[in-house]
Amino acid sequence: VRGCSGVSAPLLHPPWLLTADKLPYTPTLANATLGGLMTASTFVLEQPRCVFTEAQRSAVIWLVVATPTAVDTFDNSVGPGTPKRAFQGFPTSAPAYMTLNTTLLNYPCPKPPGEITVLRVGSETSCAEDERRPTCNGPLPRPGPYRVKFLALEGSKPIAETGWSDPIMLRTAQPFSSIPVMGSRRSAGMIALTSILSILFAILLAGLVALLVFWGSDVCGGSSTFSKSEPVTVRRYNTHHVQDQTAAQL
Repeated sequence: VRGCSGVSAPLLHPPWLLTADKLPYTPTLANATLGGLMTASTFVLEQPRCVFTEAQRSAVIWLVVATPTAVDTFDNSVGPGTPKRAFQGFPTSAPAYMTLNTTLLNYPCPKPPGEITVLRVGSETSCAEDERRPTCNGPLPRPGPYRVKFLALEGSKPIAETGWSDPIMLRTAQPFSSIPVMGSRRSAGMIALTSILSILFAILLAGLVALLVFWGSDVCGGSSTFSKSEPVTVRRYNTHHVQDQTAAQL
């Protein structure tokens, strides 16, 4: 492009086209065998082990979370913590935010055997509404979809980035009415049987209570009517004919 003086002027490009080196890596969800891989407000990613190199040792590695519509126009030169990258504005006024910043030291290569190397996105609830912490790893506000990438910054300069992940959808809560009743074909019979057993149990319980009340009242009433027995006097009677027979023998 030539200016008015005929001197070639430098061709201007959007800043995000000239900055970071592209790394051959796409963020992925953690192994499906891991419990709690996906919830209504969080998801779990594999750590980017053996992705960044010694060239990025002094850089800070950020996780970028964006809506799918923000991916094509994402500007790497807009730094973390700014209004356009604040979690508290996501996804309305900030179509993407940056969080979980760390250094290459925390992504050693290779990973130790048996170590779980994952990142849970959306796990911080304490800072979700705290505008003083715009890089909060707060709960995701919607089911999604979301796309993520890792971006390495030296100061404010982007030096390396991964590709964007595939769209990630979170779990959605089911309405109570949609939860199937156990044994749906037998649900009416099960309900009737449960009702009958409940009634029988109530009758049995009422009978037991009545029996206890009656027994208690009988014991208490009987004890109140007891009195000291009168002394019994036994008189000796001698029949006349016995005495007469004895006198005759004498």
